[in-house]
Amino acid sequence: MVIKINTIRHSLSHILAYAVQELYPGTKFGIGPAIENGFYYDFDMINSIALDSLPKIEKKMKELIKKDIKFRKKIVSRTESKKIFRNQPYKSEIIKDLIKGDEAKASSSPLANARLAQQGNKITIYESGSFIDLCKGPHIKSTKEINPDGLKLTEIAGAYWKGSEKNKMLTRIYGVAFGREKELNEYLKLQTEIEKRDHRILAKKLDLFHIEDNIGPGLILWHPKGAMLKKIIEGFIIDEYLKNEYELVSTPHIAKLDLWKTSGHTGFYKEGMFPPIHLMEINQDEKNDYQLKPMNCPFHIAIYKQEIRSYRDLPIRYTELGTVYRYERSGTLHGLARVRGFTQDDAHIFCTPEQLEKELISTLKLTIHILKTFGFKDYAVYLSTMPKKYVGTVKNWEKATKSLKNALEKLKISYQIDPGEGVFYGPKIDIKIKDSIGRSWQCTTIQVDFNLPERFQVEYINQKSKKEQPIMIHRALLGSLERFIGVLIEHYAGSFPLWLAPEQIWVIPIGLAHQKYAEEVMKKLNESGSRCKLKGRNETVSKKIREGEIQKIPYLLVVGDNEKKNKTVNVRQRDKGNLGEMGLEKFKEKIKLEINKRE
Repeated sequence: MVIKINTIRHSLSHILAYAVQELYPGTKFGIGPAIENGFYYDFDMINSIALDSLPKIEKKMKELIKKDIKFRKKIVSRTESKKIFRNQPYKSEIIKDLIKGDEAKASSSPLANARLAQQGNKITIYESGSFIDLCKGPHIKSTKEINPDGLKLTEIAGAYWKGSEKNKMLTRIYGVAFGREKELNEYLKLQTEIEKRDHRILAKKLDLFHIEDNIGPGLILWHPKGAMLKKIIEGFIIDEYLKNEYELVSTPHIAKLDLWKTSGHTGFYKEGMFPPIHLMEINQDEKNDYQLKPMNCPFHIAIYKQEIRSYRDLPIRYTELGTVYRYERSGTLHGLARVRGFTQDDAHIFCTPEQLEKELISTLKLTIHILKTFGFKDYAVYLSTMPKKYVGTVKNWEKATKSLKNALEKLKISYQIDPGEGVFYGPKIDIKIKDSIGRSWQCTTIQVDFNLPERFQVEYINQKSKKEQPIMIHRALLGSLERFIGVLIEHYAGSFPLWLAPEQIWVIPIGLAHQKYAEEVMKKLNESGSRCKLKGRNETVSKKIREGEIQKIPYLLVVGDNEKKNKTVNVRQRDKGNLGEMGLEKFKEKIKLEINKRE
C-alpha cells in the first residue's frame, strides 16, 4: 500500500506539471518527486503566481484526472532525448549530467535522484497526454487510479535549482494526496493544529524571542519571558545532573584551529563549521588561526588532562551548558528548530571499560526521568551504527555498539537499528520524543567514543599501575536547548505547566483603591518563590483578564473590596476557569504543591 500511494503521488507531480503547462504556456520544468504525504514540482514561470492561483491549478488537475490519461514509458536515445527537451533547459541540464554519469548533479533532491536514470546509452521518459517528462518511474497505468477527492494543492515556495543559492530561484508548488477523502481531511485537520502550535507564531504572541536580519539569521534574541523560560529549564537540568554526580565546567567559545584538526572535526565536519578567524589580519605577530567551537568535547578533554588520573578517580562526569556555533545554510534555518548558535546540555563521561555499561544504563535512566518530567512519555529509540566515513578501528566500533545494545536490553527499552547513521567517531543512541499531537522530534543523543581519547592521548593509571585509555561517552539529554524549547512551545501550544511558565501569576486590582493590596499580594507571592506580576494599568478588569488568557498565564488573581477586607484573592485558573475566593496562604500552598509535582 505504501508503494502504491507513493507511486500515485509521483504520478500526480506529472499531472501537476501537465496542468501548469496547459494554464501557463512557456513554463520551464524542473523536477517533481513524491515526498512524505504528497508531491511537489519546480517551475520556472514567465509570471509569478500566488496562493490564490492554486485552486485554479487544482481544478485543472482534477479535469485531467477524469480524462483517464495513460502513463506511457519510453526508452529513447541520448540524441532523441536532447531533441525532445531542447526547449526545456533544466531537463537538458539533467540529461547532460546523466550522460556524464553524475546523478548527484542531475537532481537537487535524493528523492528525485532515484527517479532519474539511464539504461546504458538510453534515457527513460514518460508520456502522459501531451506532457512528456524525463523520469525513471514507476508510475500508475492511468489517472483512473487516482481519487481526485484525496488531492489538494497546499503551498507555493521558492526553491533554488539543484538546491544551490548560485542558481535561479524556481517556483515550487506542493500538493498532498491520499487514497480517500477522509484521510485527506484528517491530514488537513492535523495541519491546522500544527499551524496553531507553530512556535514561531506563538513566540511572537507570547513575547519569547525573535530573530533579526541585522544581527544574523539563525541567531536567537531571547526576550525577558523567553530568557526566563530558558533559565528555568537550565536550572532544573543542572540540578538533576549535579544530583547524579556530574561536575559543572565552563569553557570558551573559540579555540585554536589546530585543536579541531586534532579532534578530526576539520576533516570530518568542516562543512558544518564557520570559517576560521585569521588574527594575522589584525596583528602580524598572531600566527594561529582560531575557530568558533562547533562542539565542547575537546575542552572537556583538556580539563580531564590537567591531572594524572587513576582508575579510582573514574568515572569522571563533566557537564556544561555550552553554546556552540554551526554553519547551516540560510534556506534550512527554521525558528528555534534549526539555528546557527545554540546551547547544549552537554556532558562527557570518562570511564573504564568495566564501567561503560553501568554508565550507559544510568544515563538512559536519567534521560527517561527528565523527559517524563517535561511531559514526554512517548518516544522512539534508535541505535545508529557505523557510517561510511568513520575514524577508529572496526573492533572498537563493534565493542561500542555492543555496549549500547546491552544497556538498552537490560533496561528492556525497545529500539530500532538505524544503519550507518552513527557520527564519524562512534555509534550512538538517539531518542525521538513524540509531542501531544503525535509528531516525532530528535532530542537525546548518547554516543560512545574510543576515538577522541586516542587522538588526544587521554589516559588513566589502571589497577596494574599501567597507562590505559579511558572510554568517553558524549551525551546531550535535551540536545539543543533552543530546539527543545521550540518543541516544548508546540507540545503545550504555549500553555506551559505552572513550574515552567515564565510568568506564573498576574495580580489584577479592580481599581486604584485596591492597588496597594495588589502590590502586597504580589510581594508575598514573589517572596515565596513564585513568578508574579502586577497588572495595575488603567484598563478594565475584563481587558486585563482577556490579555492574561491570550498570554496563557496559569493563574489570574483579581482583588477588590472583599479581597482587600478578607485578605483573600479571587482565583482564575487557566484550564478550569473561576475557582472563587481563596485565602492568600491557602493559595500559596496550592501553587507550591503544584510546582513541586511538576505536572
